[in-house]
Amino acid sequence: MQIALEANVAPVVNTIVSILFDGLAWAMFLFIISVGLSVTMGLMGVVNLAHGAFAMVGGYLVLTATASWGVPFLASLVITFVVVGCVSVLFERTLYAQLYGASELDQVLLTIGLAFMAIATFTYFYGPLPQGIRLPDYLSGEVRLGARSFPTYRVFLIVVGAVLVAALWYGFERTNVGAKIRAAVDNRRMAQSVGIDVDRLFTFTFAIGSGLAALGGGLAIQLLGLTPSFAVIYLVFFLLVVAVGGSGTIWGTLVGALVLGVGDTAGKYLFADAGGLVIYAVAVLILLIKPAGLYGRE
Repeated sequence: MQIALEANVAPVVNTIVSILFDGLAWAMFLFIISVGLSVTMGLMGVVNLAHGAFAMVGGYLVLTATASWGVPFLASLVITFVVVGCVSVLFERTLYAQLYGASELDQVLLTIGLAFMAIATFTYFYGPLPQGIRLPDYLSGEVRLGARSFPTYRVFLIVVGAVLVAALWYGFERTNVGAKIRAAVDNRRMAQSVGIDVDRLFTFTFAIGSGLAALGGGLAIQLLGLTPSFAVIYLVFFLLVVAVGGSGTIWGTLVGALVLGVGDTAGKYLFADAGGLVIYAVAVLILLIKPAGLYGRE
């Protein structure tokens, strides 16, 4: 009897562990890309539908750096974060600055237009077929954690996400720049009245957010594959994370990513034929109860 009970319980435990582990890895990926979008939307109120394009560009930059230039994978991620973050400043100053105070329709039309332009450009240079990446040996295979073995790359993704959560928390909660950003998110006019240069602050946060999106795009190659349409295919997930967590908050983005990441993974494990609907069902239920998101202001 006991042996039979253990035999029945073991598969359930393994399924739960797999859901939590894979869901956490997926959640960390969602957080890395979405947190910049959340903060910039909360700070300036711009609906940036080109955010996924920065992630796609980052993916192709990592692919090119590793495959064509021989740059190590980890170094290519750092380079991508810096390069895309710096280039995004040019877009913010020349294009996005024109959207401040514009209607939501104007913001949507311009930013989605930029996304489709990026898709066309990278389709021309790289083609429409999915691209893969060769990981270094230390990120391949599996790692033993307790009684289970887990894919090394997903463990790496979780660790990177945790490090970024800690770094962003410190940056936003324990530094002078973070205090200014929080003040500008809470009340932009009041922040400007006490001498905070909100425009320069937004340029800085926009660069950081775009760099994080590019970093996430580079990390996503092994997880999801890479095509030019990445810019719009996964955009809805990033927007859902921001909507569920509430714009302008790191903790809201993290909680939103965890809820949707684990929920989406659980749905795909338990309801294979319709698992993709779970993430939308969870988002709808949360937004019905909390229209401004879990950490958003009503």
